Amino acid sequence: MGEEYINIFLILLVGIILATLIFYVSSFTALKQFYSEKVSSYECGFDPFEDTRLKFDVRFYLVGILFIIFDLEIVFIFPWALVLGEIKEFGFITMLVFLIILTIGFIYEWSKGALDWD
Repeated sequence: MGEEYINIFLILLVGIILATLIFYVSSFTALKQFYSEKVSSYECGFDPFEDTRLKFDVRFYLVGILFIIFDLEIVFIFPWALVLGEIKEFGFITMLVFLIILTIGFIYEWSKGALDWD
């Protein structure tokens, strides 16, 4: 039984040693030339025109939540569709409640204007 764990441990050990070796070799061989253009803030190819510590518009967060909603929906719907024949009505009702909650979140974002870009 311990033989399977020895193989996993060896792979983990080789991975850690290799990652550490690559990290240290690259830190010693890399050129370290710091100049103002290299260490300046990067903002989509433009020079920064405001302070980088300003708050983002809430629409950016709402769009992020929207992507999470759709990702969660897809992640749960595919396995649910595969076992729907086995879980019968309870599984159907559970997924229906889940989709209703996600739809409420989507309607909330739509009402807040997260999908309307000026």
